[in-house]
Amino acid sequence: MRLENKLNKSSVMVTAGANQAFVNLVLTLCDAGDSVVMFAPYYFNAYMSFQMTGITNILVGPGNPETLHPDADWLERTLLETNPAPKLVTVVNPGNPTGTYIPEPLLKRISDICRDAGAWLLVDNTYEYFMYNGLKHSCLEGNHIVNIFSFSKAYGMMGWRVGYIAYPTEVEGLADQLLKVQDNIPICASIISQRLALYSLELGPEWVTERVKDLVKNREIVLEALSPLGEDGVRGGEGAIYLWAKLPDQYVDDFKVVQWLARRHEVLVIPGSSCGCPGNLRISFGGLIESECKAAAERLRRGLEELVRDGMVE
Repeated sequence: MRLENKLNKSSVMVTAGANQAFVNLVLTLCDAGDSVVMFAPYYFNAYMSFQMTGITNILVGPGNPETLHPDADWLERTLLETNPAPKLVTVVNPGNPTGTYIPEPLLKRISDICRDAGAWLLVDNTYEYFMYNGLKHSCLEGNHIVNIFSFSKAYGMMGWRVGYIAYPTEVEGLADQLLKVQDNIPICASIISQRLALYSLELGPEWVTERVKDLVKNREIVLEALSPLGEDGVRGGEGAIYLWAKLPDQYVDDFKVVQWLARRHEVLVIPGSSCGCPGNLRISFGGLIESECKAAAERLRRGLEELVRDGMVE
């Protein structure tokens, strides 16, 4: 963390994946009935984590329609005007479901707003190595900031379930409270998974970044497949493994479109309504070799062309 993320005052808790890390933090930092803040389009698992842990007021902030960046002005107003103030603000950087990267100055402003309002900032850095167009991932550190990381995407360890929390060492009692939660959910990530994670770290980030280069071509292939939606129909993709596509205005019920694409064109995407933004799609270009990506993208293109031209023909 010191070398790659410039986190010098943080301690580590290893968890059974980044999703468990998120739940650990919600149970540690929040009480039932608290308010929290997230931004749409949001990561649906984070939303469900709040729901299942007794958070009764999930305030969903807007993203910039052009960049999909979190609206910091809205956040500042909301933290000042909501009583009692929200306990926690969360962002994913680069984003799931959008692949949008939050630039460091904006992330810093969000952090400062949270600090001044007495709120925690939780940053999910699962896709830290998945950056394109020369962009560089960055982390922030502070006594109000917790960071989450994952081995699943970077090292291809989906299903092995290893993630970790970087939390501020100087905050008294925080480690003890985190351990209470950890000891009552999984106790620890499985030892064999931890050994694989350690081996992955010893290989170093170069192993990851070399393979991420292959995703650039996949992203280009999928971008071309999304062209039937028009020049302004696609956003995101600066990082992670996702693109965010807006459907024609008449298709607010994106779940029906997703079902139709799966049934008629045998291609799978995620409905934007699952992420708080109906009428959109999340498309992943990860997890496929180039030839498979081309085949999937061709099905997607044919489906979108038919959707735009004729509607959902059965």
